[in-house]
Amino acid sequence: MKSIREQASDVEHHAELGPGEDERFSGYGVMGLPFSSGHVLAMRRFPVTSVGPGYRSVWLRRPSGSWTIYADAPPQVSCARYFGAALESAVQCPIEVAWTGDAAFSVRIAGDVGLAWDVELESSPITRAMTAALTALPGQALENTSVLKVMGAASGPLLGAGRLGLTGSVPNRQGFRAKPRRMWFVSRSTAALAGEDLGAPQPLRVQTRLGDFLIPQRGIFLIGASSFDRFDPARHLPDTARQ
Repeated sequence: MKSIREQASDVEHHAELGPGEDERFSGYGVMGLPFSSGHVLAMRRFPVTSVGPGYRSVWLRRPSGSWTIYADAPPQVSCARYFGAALESAVQCPIEVAWTGDAAFSVRIAGDVGLAWDVELESSPITRAMTAALTALPGQALENTSVLKVMGAASGPLLGAGRLGLTGSVPNRQGFRAKPRRMWFVSRSTAALAGEDLGAPQPLRVQTRLGDFLIPQRGIFLIGASSFDRFDPARHLPDTARQ
């Protein structure tokens, strides 16, 4: 069986967008990881998208509750396109994601941000069972919002991750559909931000969210895809919107 690193490499070189007229993304990432300091980190790596070039992004929630998304692509073609209305800021900057082992990688943002984040992954009976079930599902099932609602409601407790939302609306008002295919748990992680140690992975006292996208209460690494409603200026907010 291929290692997680090899499976991520396959995604880097062979990721494809599914059919449809919506805005589509394919890749991998950490859905979210809360720390004992009250910070939350998430990472997205989409080698291919239907709205622009592939990119890397890091989501950062501070203990105050404010969110920043860093991306190495402009906000209008990266995550801020959908989450900008809930952000304190969206920053374009270089981001390095480097695999350091068969089940480990690092994320770095240099300069004033000074993010040094190291992640180790593992499989478990539940992630293996979930992966087997997800890979067996036809693509059409993961386009069905009713199916995604049931999956999200059932999988959160099974994974010990709190509530999960695989479909709903993002802060900029587009509908979203998360389509996981393979998953692993974060087994160990350390992170520092501008020299500040963020502590150990630990659930937040109150689970956080961005729109209907609920951030898991434990680290989950996914390979899969996501899609959003095509941007409509009459109904949706632009990437520059802020609350």
